[in-house]
Amino acid sequence: MLTILTLNAVHVVISSLLALLIGLLIGYFVRVAQHEKSLKKSREMVEQIVEEGKKEAERHKREAVIEAKQEIFTLRKELDDDIKERRRLVVSQEEKLDLRETSLDRRSQYLDKREEQIGNKEIKIEERREELEQLNSKVEDVLREQETKLTEIANLSTDEAKAIIFDRVKDEVADEMANYIHEAEEEAKLTVDAKAKNLLTLAMQKYASDTTTERTVSVVTIPNDEMKGRIIGREGRNIRTLEALTGVDLIIDDTPEAVVLSGFDPIRREIAKRALETLVSDGRIHPGRIEEVVEKARAEVDIFIRECGENAVFEAQIGRIHPDLIKLLGRLNFRTSYGQNVLKHSIETAFLTGKLAAEIGENEMLARRAGLLHDIGKAVDHEVEGSHVEIGVNLAKRYKEPKEVIDAIASHHGDVEAETVIAVLVAAADALSAARPGSRSESVEAYMKRLEQLEEISNNVPGVDKSYAIQAGREVRVIVKSDEVDDLQTYKVAREIKEKIEENMSYPGTIKVTVIRETRATDVAK
Repeated sequence: MLTILTLNAVHVVISSLLALLIGLLIGYFVRVAQHEKSLKKSREMVEQIVEEGKKEAERHKREAVIEAKQEIFTLRKELDDDIKERRRLVVSQEEKLDLRETSLDRRSQYLDKREEQIGNKEIKIEERREELEQLNSKVEDVLREQETKLTEIANLSTDEAKAIIFDRVKDEVADEMANYIHEAEEEAKLTVDAKAKNLLTLAMQKYASDTTTERTVSVVTIPNDEMKGRIIGREGRNIRTLEALTGVDLIIDDTPEAVVLSGFDPIRREIAKRALETLVSDGRIHPGRIEEVVEKARAEVDIFIRECGENAVFEAQIGRIHPDLIKLLGRLNFRTSYGQNVLKHSIETAFLTGKLAAEIGENEMLARRAGLLHDIGKAVDHEVEGSHVEIGVNLAKRYKEPKEVIDAIASHHGDVEAETVIAVLVAAADALSAARPGSRSESVEAYMKRLEQLEEISNNVPGVDKSYAIQAGREVRVIVKSDEVDDLQTYKVAREIKEKIEENMSYPGTIKVTVIRETRATDVAK
């Protein structure tokens, strides 16, 4: 019995040991499994961290590459801009050199032509000198014969005979010359005056244009004097900014509710005027706002200039024209000549030229085109070297204008000889537009000085009693002494005064010289 109990106890112990062993093994394997699982999870975390590190490194790498590319692009753009600016400067210099070379070539051609003309004139003068020598020889023979006869008949001395003959010849030659001049002028007037007056009057009466006065200042109205302080700004920063951006002087004085803009460039004055009006109406006046408003005003003026050019082309009806020429025409709206608006003068010249061309059977549209573009050089004559005629010719050639237009631009001031009929018509229409009453204005000082100079020139001619400048200086009437100047000599006096005026005075249009000789006989019946 005891043995059985012992066996059972051993069996129980063995079973417990086995169970404990199995439990230990199970625990070990469970722990190993958990450890493996933890290791696997740690590996996954490490791999995830490594992967995220790689992604982060890749992202930083891409950002660095993008930043490098952006910097390279910025540097390349700056380099391209610098290259473009240098190219623009080079092209500008080349254009100036081309213009200078063209001008020199044209001057060289003009000098060659002038030299040829002088050579021809010298040949004619030499031939005329020979003729005069022959005539002088004949006159001397005649004088000797007359001297001999007078000496024989009148028993006069040689000196007395010479004096009588000289006085007679001088009077006869003077009378013949005056009579010849009078007859030639009358004949020319009979043949051309009627037709010319008819054509010019017909062209003028079909066109009427407003006139303007030349100015170098613009006035901007402000609501109150308090606004002047805001325009000036703290320590004058606002007015300095506005003057620096526009290039115009602002005059703020005691004039009530007004600010004066002073400057010789009318386009800059217009930009400054529009900008100041906008600032005054808006009320916000500070350097940043001023810069913004000035840029906006400059864009508006550019648009206005193009519109003016397009309206001029439309009004003149000249067909298609290069856009750059349209903009240059618009700039003429801000130019004046003796107070006459150059764009309106060009439109008027185009109209008159077209009417004259239509009357004589020339191409009317081409004539209007030449008339409209004849002063195109004045749009940039303060920016490009040379006269407005030279600049206009170069512009017309650059934009492939017809040869008639180029000829009209080159010859409308008589710098070169006109080669086409249209060029002659443009010169006539240009003078007509400038000389018509009311087309141009000048200062009172210049006006009075011109009148005084006219009367002074006339009074200094021998035989003149009094002279009066009338018709705003476009006519001078001269009264001569009837006992010193006869009817034929009045033509000589008029021509002498005309030549002195042309030589000593500068004036727009023409000046008419009228010489009056009057003899009065008075008696009193008693």
